[in-house]
Amino acid sequence: MRVHLLKEEYGGQLKPEWRSFLLRPHPDGSRNLEKFKRYTKNWMRIAEDEPSGNFREWATDESPPSHSIPPHLVAKAAAELGGEAFDVMHEALLKAYFAENRDISSESTLRSIWDECSLPRDDFERWTNPAHMKATIDEHNEALNCGANGAPAFRLVHINAAIVGAQPVPVLSRWIKRAIDGEI
Repeated sequence: MRVHLLKEEYGGQLKPEWRSFLLRPHPDGSRNLEKFKRYTKNWMRIAEDEPSGNFREWATDESPPSHSIPPHLVAKAAAELGGEAFDVMHEALLKAYFAENRDISSESTLRSIWDECSLPRDDFERWTNPAHMKATIDEHNEALNCGANGAPAFRLVHINAAIVGAQPVPVLSRWIKRAIDGEI
């Protein structure tokens, strides 16, 4: 949501490149649903800071995602089909997790989301391409090296540092303007 507003504001001067950052890089089958539901109450603070995406506390009995890698691989598979396919998939993954409370680490859930996005059914298997795993891990490590320790995180190509957290649009806008003006 916020990135879309910034793209509108800066037009061709801003070229966002979505990169992987893994909040949960390793599978953890021991996650406790009730504890996770309590954790998702924190999402409401983010939702209060307009503009925000669509958030709701976890209200289903679906397990929390076991780790972050599968949705990143599926997003990269969609990106192979083009920017529009990636954008549709990215929005669908955010909606599935934050608004619909679906386990986006589950292959069957990811398959359903792929189909809901009307992407070519046979292309879903692209998510298993080892190059996607390598890119995801490499991007995650790059983010760590830039100081990212959460999501979302933002960085400028020419700066080896990240701004972490759901920052207000004016904060990000000032940062981008200063970069365009050569101040940073």
